[in-house]
Amino acid sequence: MILLEETLAEIVPQDAESREKAKEHLEQLTMPHWALGRLMDLAVDLAGMTRSLRPSVERKMIVTMAGDHGVAAEGVSKFPQEVTPQMVCNFVNGGAGINALARQARADIVVVDMGVAADLSELAHAGKIFFRSIGPGTHNMAVEPAMTRAQAIRCLEAGIQVARELTFSADVFGTGDMGIANTTPSSAIVAVLSGLPVAAVTGRGTGIGGNQLKHKIAVIERAIQINRPNRNDALDVLATVGGFEIGGIAGLILGAAALKKPVVVDGFISTAGALIAHAIAPASADYMISAHRSKERGHRAALKILNKKPLIDLDLRLGEGTGAALAMNFVEAAARILTEVATFEEAMVSGASS
Repeated sequence: MILLEETLAEIVPQDAESREKAKEHLEQLTMPHWALGRLMDLAVDLAGMTRSLRPSVERKMIVTMAGDHGVAAEGVSKFPQEVTPQMVCNFVNGGAGINALARQARADIVVVDMGVAADLSELAHAGKIFFRSIGPGTHNMAVEPAMTRAQAIRCLEAGIQVARELTFSADVFGTGDMGIANTTPSSAIVAVLSGLPVAAVTGRGTGIGGNQLKHKIAVIERAIQINRPNRNDALDVLATVGGFEIGGIAGLILGAAALKKPVVVDGFISTAGALIAHAIAPASADYMISAHRSKERGHRAALKILNKKPLIDLDLRLGEGTGAALAMNFVEAAARILTEVATFEEAMVSGASS
C-alpha cells in the first residue's frame, strides 16, 4: 500500500504553461490554422504531459498484461482457458497480431504474467516475460469475489513497479491484455462504474452467439448481485469483479502518470483498467491517450466516463495492445508536427491575411 500511496501523491495534472506554449507555437506553423486537427490537439497534450516542447516518443513500449479468470468456468468465452498461456508463448515467439503491429510501429513488447493459470516459470527465468503473478487466475466472480482487497492492491502495485522498471527504456507506454474471458469482468467494471445496465455494456467478446451472449449477461448480473461492488470504491470494484491483468493495467497507467509519461490505452479491457485508475486518481486521465474504439459495446460508455475521444475507429476487438501499437504512429506524428514543422517566420513564408 505504501508504493500505491507514494505513486498517487506524485500524480498531478498536465502542465498548463507547457500546453499554452505548445499551442502558441503550433498556431504559427506553415499551414492554415490548426489544419492537422486532432494531431495538433495531441501535440498539445504531449507537451502538457512531458513538460516539454520537444516531447520524446521514440522509445515506445507495449506492456501486455496476462491473467486468467475463474469466471471462464461459466462458459462465457468461445475459447478454453489454456489459450491464455499458449498465446503468451506466441507473443514471446513473435507470432501474434501484437508482434506484427509493434514491429511496424517500432515498439518493444513486454509481456507480464499477472496471474496466468499455468506454470510460466521457464519463460520468466529466461527473461522472456516479467513474472508478477498474484495467483493462478482469479476466483469465479459469479460465485465469490474475484480476489481479495489485498490482492487488488498487489495488482496495482505490480503495474506501478513495471512502469518504474521500464521508465529508462520507454518514453511512451502502451497497454495490452491477454486473458480468456476477460471481457466479462471488464463489462462488470463498466456496468458498476457507469451505472448502466449490464446488457448495455456487454458484448460478444471472442465472437459468441446470441444465446451465449444472454448467458454471459446473466453471469455478470449474478456476479454483481452476489458481490455487491461499491461503485464509490474502485479497489472494491477491482477486487469483487475485476481481474489480475486489469489491475496490472490500472497500475501501469498510474505509474506512467506519476512519471509524467504518456500511456496509450488499448481497447475494452485496457479501458476497464483505465477506469479503475481514473477512479483512484482522476488526474491520471491527463496522461491517457485513447487508442481506438473497439467493437465491444461497453467501450463507448467507458470512454465517455474518461472523456476520451479515440484516435482510430477500425472495429478492432483483438486486444493484446494491437490498437495501442497502431495509435503509436499517430503519437509520433503529433510529436514530429510540434518539433519539425517550421513556423511562418522560420520558413520566410507569408502568413494568412487578417
